[in-house]
Amino acid sequence: MHGTDILSADVLYRRAGERGWSRSAMRQGDNDRWTGAFTAVENTTYQYTIEAWVDTYSTWLEKLKKWHLAGEDTTQDVRTGAELLRECSSRAGADAEKLKAAAARMEASSPDEAVRVASDSQTVELALRNQRREASRFRKVLEVAVDRRIAGFAAWYELFPRSQSPHQGKHGTFLDCISRLDDIAGMGFNVLYLPPIHPIGVTSRRGRNGALHASRDDPGSPWAIGSAEGGHKSIHRELGTMDDFRLLMKKAAQKGIEVAIDIAFQCSPDHPYVREHPEWFYHRRDGSIRYAENPPKKYFDIYPLDFRNSDWKALWEELKSVFTFWIDAGVRIFRVDNPHTKPFEFWEWVIGEIRGKHPDVIFLSEAFTRPKVMYELSKLGFSQSYTYFTWKNFNWELEEYFSEITSPEITDFFRPNLFTNTPDILPFVLQNGGRPAFLMRALLAATLSPVWGIYSGFELCENEALPGKEEYMNSEKYEIRQRDWNRAGNIKEFISRLNRVRAECPQLQESGGLSFHPVGNPNIVFYTRAAVRSGRPLMVVVNINPFDAQDAVLRIPLDELGLVRDQDYVVRDMLTGEAFRWHGEYNYVRLVPGERPGHIFTLEG
Repeated sequence: MHGTDILSADVLYRRAGERGWSRSAMRQGDNDRWTGAFTAVENTTYQYTIEAWVDTYSTWLEKLKKWHLAGEDTTQDVRTGAELLRECSSRAGADAEKLKAAAARMEASSPDEAVRVASDSQTVELALRNQRREASRFRKVLEVAVDRRIAGFAAWYELFPRSQSPHQGKHGTFLDCISRLDDIAGMGFNVLYLPPIHPIGVTSRRGRNGALHASRDDPGSPWAIGSAEGGHKSIHRELGTMDDFRLLMKKAAQKGIEVAIDIAFQCSPDHPYVREHPEWFYHRRDGSIRYAENPPKKYFDIYPLDFRNSDWKALWEELKSVFTFWIDAGVRIFRVDNPHTKPFEFWEWVIGEIRGKHPDVIFLSEAFTRPKVMYELSKLGFSQSYTYFTWKNFNWELEEYFSEITSPEITDFFRPNLFTNTPDILPFVLQNGGRPAFLMRALLAATLSPVWGIYSGFELCENEALPGKEEYMNSEKYEIRQRDWNRAGNIKEFISRLNRVRAECPQLQESGGLSFHPVGNPNIVFYTRAAVRSGRPLMVVVNINPFDAQDAVLRIPLDELGLVRDQDYVVRDMLTGEAFRWHGEYNYVRLVPGERPGHIFTLEG
C-alpha cells in the first residue's frame, strides 16, 4: 500500500465444501511481513486465503492522536471521525446505537476526551467490525490436508504373514499374525504393515533368491499379483479369509496397532485383468504383453499397467475401486509401491477422490527416486515418504540430508518415514557392522524423524546378504521363513526402550525442530530435537562407527537449553536412566559399539 494509510488483513478459512468463511486477524511484523494463523481441529481438508483492506478508522485515529499531541486544532478531524462512526452504524445492526452514542460523545467532548472516546477499545472494536471494507482478496484458495496423528507420529513394523507360522515349512496365516501382536506391541510399534496379501501368479513365477525358474514348492513373490483365484480385491487363500483379516485388524486395534497393507498396481500374467482387459497393458510389436523391466533386470512375472491406454478412464476408476474395497474392509493406511512410475495426474486425482470421502486414509509413498519427484508426490497428497536415510552413513551426509528435509519449507509437505531396512534393501552398514550397527541405525531412525520403521528380522540383526549386493540372502520375498523371535543377540529390548522414550518425549513426536551441532570427532553425530510445546530440547549423540569406541568433547548449545556459562547442571540419559553432572559449555562423552551406541539426554530440573 502506498502512502500512510493503515492496512488490516484476515486469514479466511473453512472446511472444504463449506460456503462461508471464518476469519482470523493477521498482524504486521517487520518490513511489511504479515502473519496470521488458524487452528485446524478436524481430520479433513481446510481451505484458506487472505483478504486485506484499508483500515479507514485506524488511519483516521492515528492521525487524530498525532495532531492532538502536536497541539493542533482537531475540531474538524473529530467531526470526520464521528461521521465515520455513524457510517459504521448504518451497517451495524445491534451495534448501531453504541456507535451513534460514541459519535455523539466525541463531538460534545473536549479534545482530550474526544481522543479518549475514539481510542476506547470498545469503540475501536465496533468500528473495525462494521466499517466499510473495499477488500482485496488473494486470487487463490489454498488447501491444507489435516491428517490423523498416526500419520505424523508412528513406528512401523513390516512382516510377511506367510512366514508367521510357528511350524517349520508351513504357510502362515492371518491368525498366526495375531499370535505375534504381543511381541510387536511390546516393542512399541503401532503400525503393522503387510506386503501384498493377494493371490500370487504361477506363470513365470520366480524361485528362491529371485531365480528365473521356480520349483514346485516355491511360493513366489507377493508383488506378482493375481491368479485364477482373483486379483487386487482377493486374498491369497493360504493366508485365510476376509473374516480372518478383519479379526487380525480387530485384535491389533485392541493392542494399539493399526494394520497397513501394500498397494502395488502391477499384475502377474495370470491376473484377471490380463484376460478381461488386455488393452490396459503395454504391448510389443508382435501383440504380446510387455513384462516389467528395470535394466539390467527383467521381471517376467510382472506386467506393468499402461495408465495412458485408450481405455484409461476405466482403468483409473477400477484402480480407485481397489482402494475403496479395502477401505470398506476397514483399512485406513496404504503403503503404495513405486508411485513415481505412474502418472502424477493419477495420484492427484485418486488421492483427492479418496480423501474427499475418507479424510482419515493415509498414503505412504515408496519412491526411491529423485528428491524433487519425491517432494512432488508429497505435494500431490502422500502423507509420508520413504527416504534416502538407508544410504546416509557419515556425519556430514546425515547433517546435510536431514538439514534439508527438516527445513520449514520442506516440512510443509514432506513427512519422512525412516525405514532401517526393507525386504529389498539390506544396506552394507548392517551387513558389515553386525549387532552394533543395528543398534546405531535404530537409534538414528527413531530420533531423527517422528515416523520410523523396521522390516522383521531387523530385531534379530539378520544380515546375511547376496555377495556384493544390498540384498538379503534367502530373501523372504521368494520363500517362507520361520524364526526364533527370542534368539540370543536380539535387540528387542533396545527397540522397546527407544519407542518408550519417543512416547514420553514431545520433542521426538514432531517434524522439524532438528539442529545439528559441531563435533570434533567425525565418527560422532550430535543434534538437538525441539518441539513447539515441549520446553527444552533433547540432546542426541550417536557413535556412527559400529566397529570402534569413540569419544568427543561436545559443545553444548547453552542458549538453546536456557543455560548460562559456568553453570553446573545434570543431564539424564533416557535410554539407561543414568544421570551425569556437567559444567559449562564443553563436556565429554565416550560411546562403545554394542554397549553404548549413543545417548538421548534430557536436562534435569
